[in-house]
Amino acid sequence: MSMYSYLDFEKPIADLDGQIMELKKLSEGENGGVDVAEEVARLEKRSAEALVEVYKKLTPWQKAQVARHPDRPHCQHYVDALFTEFTALAGDRNFAEDLAIIAGFARFEGNPVAVIGQEKGSDTQARLKHNFGMARPEGYRKAVRVMELANRFGIPVVTLVDTAGAYPGIGAEERGQAEAIARSTEMCLNLEVPIVSIVVGEGGSGGAIAIATANHVYMLEHAIYSVISPEGCASILWRDAARAKDAATAMKITAQDLLALKVIDGIIEEPLGGAHRDRAAVMASARKTLTDALGDLSALDGPALKHARREKFLAIGRDLG
Repeated sequence: MSMYSYLDFEKPIADLDGQIMELKKLSEGENGGVDVAEEVARLEKRSAEALVEVYKKLTPWQKAQVARHPDRPHCQHYVDALFTEFTALAGDRNFAEDLAIIAGFARFEGNPVAVIGQEKGSDTQARLKHNFGMARPEGYRKAVRVMELANRFGIPVVTLVDTAGAYPGIGAEERGQAEAIARSTEMCLNLEVPIVSIVVGEGGSGGAIAIATANHVYMLEHAIYSVISPEGCASILWRDAARAKDAATAMKITAQDLLALKVIDGIIEEPLGGAHRDRAAVMASARKTLTDALGDLSALDGPALKHARREKFLAIGRDLG
C-alpha cells in the first residue's frame, strides 16, 4: 500500500490504507501479540469498496489525473513487457537524437514489428532526460525514418502514445516542428503495412497524432486524448487555467467519449484503481488487443490498408450532424 501515490480524489482510500498500515505496524511491534486481523480485514473491505465507488464515477478531469499519474506505466515498460529482441535506432540522420521518442525494431509474439513510442520517464532524472515525452523535430524525423524502413521491408508498426504535446521551444520551432509533425502524420497515412496505436496515458495535440494516425487506435480506459490540454483550453477560452475541470468535460477527452464519437476503435480495460496498481494485468490486456488487431489487419494488402486508414480518418465527424 505504501508504494501508491494517491491522487486528491483518492483521499478516502488513502486514509483507510493508512489506518491499515498503522494497525499492521502495531501488530509487528516489539510488544507484539496484538490481534488486529479482524479490524484489518474490516478496513481492507472498506478500502476496496471505496476504490470501487470512486472509480465507477470518475469525472473527465479525474481521468486526466489518472492518465498523468507519476507511477503509471510508460512506453519503456510496455516495450519491456510486450516485445522481445527490441533494438532501438537513434537519431534522425539530420540533426540529433531525441530521447522523447523511442523507436526501433522488435518481435511481438515471434513476428517482427517496428515500435515507436513517447517516453515521459519515471523519475526526475529520467523525465529531464526524455524531456517529459515532448518530442522535438528530430524525434518525429526519427519516427519517420523507422516507419520508412518498416514499410520497405513489410513490417507492421506499433505506436505507444503518451505525451502532453510536441515540445514548443524556440529551437524546436526553428528546426521545423510543425513540418516534422506533418511529415510524420503523412508517413502514417501512406504506410502500406498495418499500423496500430495505443494511447497509454496522455495523447496531446499534434504531438500525439503524428504517430497515432493508424489503422486501429485504442486507448487505455483512463487515458485521455485531445487537441489541447484542459489547462491550455481553459487559458484560451476563459483566460483562467483553474477552469481546467470545465474544459476537460467540454472537450470530450476520455476514452469513453472518443469511442462514442468514433475517433478511436476500442478501449483497453485497466485494473481497478488505474494501470499503476497492476501493471501485469494491463500489459496482458494490451497484448491481447495488439494480437487481435494485427491479426485482423494481416488479411489486407498494402493498398487496402492505406485506403482503409485514409477513409477511417475522413469519416471522423461525418455523422455528428
